[in-house]
Amino acid sequence: MKHQDTQKHNLDLPTARKIRRACNKEIYRTIKRLKTWIPPEKIKEAEELYYKKVLINSKYILENAQNRKLLSDWFDENVCADFSKLWGIEESKISKAFRNAFVRQKK
Repeated sequence: MKHQDTQKHNLDLPTARKIRRACNKEIYRTIKRLKTWIPPEKIKEAEELYYKKVLINSKYILENAQNRKLLSDWFDENVCADFSKLWGIEESKISKAFRNAFVRQKK
C-alpha cells in the first residue's frame, strides 16, 4: 500500500507569474476587508513591495505553505508596517484584515 502524502515532499516551485497573481489576490482581499478606499497608485506600490518581499523569502514561505497562521505572522513582521506607512492605515487594522482574508481563505 503506497502512501499518497509524497506530494508534500515534492512541492513544485511556483512560477513568478503565479507568485505575483497570488500576491495581488491577497492584497485585493485585504483591501476589500479594510473597507477603505486606497488610490490605485498606492495599491500598485503595495503589490510590487509585497511581491518583492515574497520572492526574497520564498524558501521560508514554501516550507510553511500549509501553515497560514505562521505566514500571517510573517506578514505582520515583514510587510504590515510598510503597508501602514504607504496607505496611512493603522498596522492593527491591516493585520486583522490580512488574517481575515488569508487564514480563512480556502485553497
